[in-house]
Amino acid sequence: MELRSVDELMDLLYACPHQHALRTAALLRRSRPADKELQVAGLVHDIGRMLRPGDEAGQVVRAAEAVRPLLGERVSRLVRHQRGPAGRADDDLVRLRQADEEGRSVGFDAGILEDWRTVLELVAARNSPLGAVD
Repeated sequence: MELRSVDELMDLLYACPHQHALRTAALLRRSRPADKELQVAGLVHDIGRMLRPGDEAGQVVRAAEAVRPLLGERVSRLVRHQRGPAGRADDDLVRLRQADEEGRSVGFDAGILEDWRTVLELVAARNSPLGAVD
């Protein structure tokens, strides 16, 4: 599956149990407020479960491939947990993993999914060939 619009992605996120994803993204927003792509990676990193339920082995790859056309190469790479170019990329993966773990154990109000629509639209617009989002 290839996600082509923020609306499609939002529908998928609403179908997922998303409290953990919200907490992960919120933790990343607190630690790296300017890094919208990292925050979005935290929000969407678990959507592979919904793309083919029961097939856990390929869920990371499916999630990364699904978001690549909409959210770009960096978000896809982070979701896939791959190392990127030297430098901050390794720090990004470490921070994403830390927020993922902390988001599982910490219970706090991370807001609602709709709060993230604008951030998703911003990241999608940056990665659109035309700079526009559906």
